Amino acid sequence: MGVLTQFSLPAPAKINLFLTITGRRDDGYHELQTVFQFLELSDILKFELVQDSREIKVLCPGLDVPVEDNLVFKAATLLQQASGCSHGAVVTIQKFIPDGGGLGGGSSDAATTLHGLNLLWRSGFGIEKLVAMGQSIGADVPVFIEGVTAWGEGIGDKLTSIELPAQKYLVLSPGCHVSTAEIFSHPDLTRDSSTSTIARFLRQGPPFNQGKNDCESVVCDMYPEVREALGWLSKWGAAKMTGTGSCVYLTIPTDEFGREILSQVPAKWSAFISMGTQKSVLARALDQMRG
Repeated sequence: MGVLTQFSLPAPAKINLFLTITGRRDDGYHELQTVFQFLELSDILKFELVQDSREIKVLCPGLDVPVEDNLVFKAATLLQQASGCSHGAVVTIQKFIPDGGGLGGGSSDAATTLHGLNLLWRSGFGIEKLVAMGQSIGADVPVFIEGVTAWGEGIGDKLTSIELPAQKYLVLSPGCHVSTAEIFSHPDLTRDSSTSTIARFLRQGPPFNQGKNDCESVVCDMYPEVREALGWLSKWGAAKMTGTGSCVYLTIPTDEFGREILSQVPAKWSAFISMGTQKSVLARALDQMRG
């Protein structure tokens, strides 16, 4: 691979096929179990090399986030410090993933930034180093760095790759932003669910919709629009909320069934259909660049 001065990479969305909270650690973090399923829907990040300074500039039209809270800026700064790179970068984010919807948009953008700047700056870090850096940014970042469907434990950072059959999902966004920190600090959050195993999860077979989301009841109590969206989509099948965010989803057996639902989505909400992927669109893009 030659010297790269600018290129673009996708930052994929994810859904949680279930999410149970099994305990709370002394440091305040929660022990959980989940399955991360990647979607083809993604943000697009463009990376441009700045050769004459170490300035890092993050551009994201329409997203008003203070620079100190921007996970892309945190990821870029962390990689620059770790590599001792004398160059800077301009990172432009084109958002397609609903913000605060439980689809992992911020964590995914951070993971793509670590991969992208590792290439742009020719830092030479391997996957284990990038995962370690990602873990210091957020619990969901490592799964986006590794880029394969995974069973998650610990705080979501202990990952075991699993193989699932191809499935399509209809995702509905009621348009509100849910704070993950707010949900995990809520006194009514279930924190003592029993643990499960990968084998038990896989035995249920497709569409793998029997698991629960322990955050769902708290989010629905705090955000009536999420409760309404979940109730509406549940008319069509076993709808669930993903992660700690506002988006709800449904496995769809056929494109025709999905289009029928889309045609009836109320105008106040947005919705899309996306294929679940065994290997993320980011991982596939990186393979193409390196190959």
